[in-house]
Amino acid sequence: MKRLPALLLCALPATAFAGEPRLFAPADVFELEWASDPRISADGQRIAYVRNSMDIMRDERHSEIWVVDFDGGNHRPLVAGGDDASSPRWSPDGGRLLYASGEGGSSQLRVRWMDSGQTARISNLRASPRGVEWSPDGRWIAFAMATPEETRPAVDMPAKPEGAEWAEPPKVIDRLIYRRDGSGYVEEGFDQLFLLPAEGGTPRQLTHDPFHHGPPLSWTPDGEHLVFSANRRPDWEYEPADSEVWELTLADGALRALTDRRGPDDEPAVSPDGRHVAYVGHDDRYQGYQVSDIYLLDRESGASRILTGELDRDVSAPRWHEGGAGLYFTYADHGDTKLALVDLDGELHSVADGVGGLSLGRPYGGGDFDARGDRFVFTHTAPDHPADLATGQWLSRRPVARVTRLNDDLLGQRDLAPVEEIRFASSFDGREIQAWIAKPPGFDPERDYPLVLEIHGGPFADYGARFAAEVQLYAAAGYVVLYANPRGSSGYGEEFGNLIHHAYPSQDYDDLMSAVDAVLERGYVDPERLFVTGGSGGGVLTAWIVGKTDRFRAAVSAKPVINWTSFVFTADIANFFYRYWFPGMPWEFPEQYWRRSPLSLAGNVTTPTMLLTGEADHRTPISESEQFYQALKLQRVDTELVRIPGASHGIARRPSQLIAKVAHILAWFARHDRPSEP
Repeated sequence: MKRLPALLLCALPATAFAGEPRLFAPADVFELEWASDPRISADGQRIAYVRNSMDIMRDERHSEIWVVDFDGGNHRPLVAGGDDASSPRWSPDGGRLLYASGEGGSSQLRVRWMDSGQTARISNLRASPRGVEWSPDGRWIAFAMATPEETRPAVDMPAKPEGAEWAEPPKVIDRLIYRRDGSGYVEEGFDQLFLLPAEGGTPRQLTHDPFHHGPPLSWTPDGEHLVFSANRRPDWEYEPADSEVWELTLADGALRALTDRRGPDDEPAVSPDGRHVAYVGHDDRYQGYQVSDIYLLDRESGASRILTGELDRDVSAPRWHEGGAGLYFTYADHGDTKLALVDLDGELHSVADGVGGLSLGRPYGGGDFDARGDRFVFTHTAPDHPADLATGQWLSRRPVARVTRLNDDLLGQRDLAPVEEIRFASSFDGREIQAWIAKPPGFDPERDYPLVLEIHGGPFADYGARFAAEVQLYAAAGYVVLYANPRGSSGYGEEFGNLIHHAYPSQDYDDLMSAVDAVLERGYVDPERLFVTGGSGGGVLTAWIVGKTDRFRAAVSAKPVINWTSFVFTADIANFFYRYWFPGMPWEFPEQYWRRSPLSLAGNVTTPTMLLTGEADHRTPISESEQFYQALKLQRVDTELVRIPGASHGIARRPSQLIAKVAHILAWFARHDRPSEP
């Protein structure tokens, strides 16, 4: 008996039947909220955190500071209003809360006295402070801030007549790294460290040399030293991943390197007794994917040892247990971000799963947490909600409890796509690959559905069973959505990650085709209605796929790399890619650069392919998309180039841009769809 065709649900009204849940719709993106940067008070009873939302009038994200009891009670706003507030930090005694507030376009530090509710602005900074940290005695606040350098005009121009309107003077660039994605062309200068009295005043600059310093920052318990990470090599622009942990003496500004090896040493954290410094790092082998471990350094002897050497996972954000029993940290594992604790003997203890929810568009990993003694809080996510707060107690084994439900008022009234995990063998070498299927609301296994293969970027990153607005919108439009972690993805160990070292894209293509085949075997996807999309690294693989196969009816390659030779010289971190993703310069290895470029396959493409990129993207510049667009046009392939004005590499940073991205992708797929016959 012939299957019934699945309808494109985007053509249906928002409410199919009165009183029933509605589908997740594009306008709902403006209603999403999520928690970030939680901080536990000194007595462990309260949590201050950043509550993020969307401002539909300004088309921007808005942040406020809220507070909630550790058990979930007494949930209320603490710093709310028109100005964005962020970075809540409790004073050591818990009596004050430090935070950053966007006042009139600049970010300034303010303090709130918790007993009276009074607030005071304590800074007048020219740039936004980062990594703010109280001193142990509560008298000082340390932070990092971009500090400009004085520059002289490159040439002497004749005097301009009074009242004349001349063109802006030329801008002379003489540094290797001169622009950053999301920031544009950068002002000459460096991130320096500063010290500000807690009652306000003039900050004292602590570092002055032409290098970037910190954050994060960590105080020694006696308040006499700051520990941070910096790359202070004379050739730091050419060796971007060779940082050390440094100790700064506040009394005289003396600097002492605590580490000395080839590779990154970052995220230092001083132990509660001041004897040790934990930090994250690895010996640099110029590989695309390298697992970082937590190291423990003795401040007196300088000896250092690995604590997480048996884990084979990339760790981040070490934070000391208040009693010094060990360090909390996070790591990615098989599509999940986990919170764990490692004791000083190197024994690992599982603390919590499901950390994340900060990436609204696609189901990426990551997340925030804090710990105070055996109490911990983290941003928790699942396929049906972005980041909420969840708490637990490690020593007493108190079960993890979700203490906020920021989106119940919205998502509780939406029929969301259920997400199912699958595992299968790659056709290339039989390796097990993990993937997820999001099925349309009201899924009927007796129908034939169109399928969207959605590919993550990175490529050293991971997807998982997490909330993703883009996936939900595709599913609400009637598509089965498939996303996978092919070889090269994070969370499966260093060997798996480096299967694409100097070979990307390559057999990750086979992994993705095997994922599609695994879903087709289930019998509810129409093999004639397959679509593919992905962004950044996923855009690379999308362009690669259409050059390798014509099995997809249409494709959308978002912010891709098309020509590796042009990319390494136009990306904002050109000092990194040629050395870590390739064995050398393009003129040294021209065959490898060309062989791995999707442009080399453009002559094979017959699939209708859209290119979609932000006009202000400095990571994968729009010139990459333009090359593929022109190549396909000359081949008379059906193609379009969608330029997102003002958007950087994070296209979905503004809510309307996220909506526009999905709308263009769905429209392109619908235009090239051929629904199954009933």
